[in-house]
Amino acid sequence: QVQLGESGGGSVQAGGSLRVSCAASGPILRNYAMAWFRQAPGKEREFVAAISWSGGNAYYTDSVKGRFTISRGDAKNTVYLQMNSLKPEDTAVYYCAAEQVHYNHYAWAGTEAAEYDYWGQGIWVTVSS
Repeated sequence: QVQLGESGGGSVQAGGSLRVSCAASGPILRNYAMAWFRQAPGKEREFVAAISWSGGNAYYTDSVKGRFTISRGDAKNTVYLQMNSLKPEDTAVYYCAAEQVHYNHYAWAGTEAAEYDYWGQGIWVTVSS
């Protein structure tokens, strides 16, 4: 059973940067696409970024393109989200998600929450104006 744990959240002023990390325990994450979603108070969970198991393909929601970067650690069992030029509207609980995919699907990473079976507990990111 894969378990995911987020770290690195916190509070920052608008324009600042944060990096959140997600580490997996249990089976080494081979052939797992991974993603970040977020949920702001009173809103639905939304897709932020995703990365294929190979690390060669990354996908972003429009509102974070050019500001956020998703990447994988060398051991493939860690995923990072580097967040720059943060805005107050980025304030949310950020969730890490993982999904095992077929080896041949090296470019795939889902953008819908329903496509992921494994989830972390979430971590707060607060951006003040």
